[in-house]
Amino acid sequence: MSLFAVIREAGPGWVPGGIHQQPAVGEHAAFMDGLASDGFVLVAGPLAGSERGRLRVLLIADGEGEDEVHRRLADDPWQRGHQLLTVSVEPWTILAGAERLEAGTRRRNS
Repeated sequence: MSLFAVIREAGPGWVPGGIHQQPAVGEHAAFMDGLASDGFVLVAGPLAGSERGRLRVLLIADGEGEDEVHRRLADDPWQRGHQLLTVSVEPWTILAGAERLEAGTRRRNS
């Protein structure tokens, strides 16, 4: 398991307002659900402050490397529309609670 902490932010294509006011919200949700079902995205969600209309998201991805993270997220309809930009991809090491994450991954892959 190679984990990455990924920060994504609203880009120049972001429509003023919240998540549900964005074009292609359903397509983006389906795309992210697919990445989660594949086990690539382990957890994802908006960070504090997003409720004021400028989205910032943290996601934890399980991939082979930073290049894979960028490649897979490039297919997101919101990234293609410049609504979201991937601004940071950093290797992440779990020091506490790893057994809970690994147990959840095993249940999904069973």
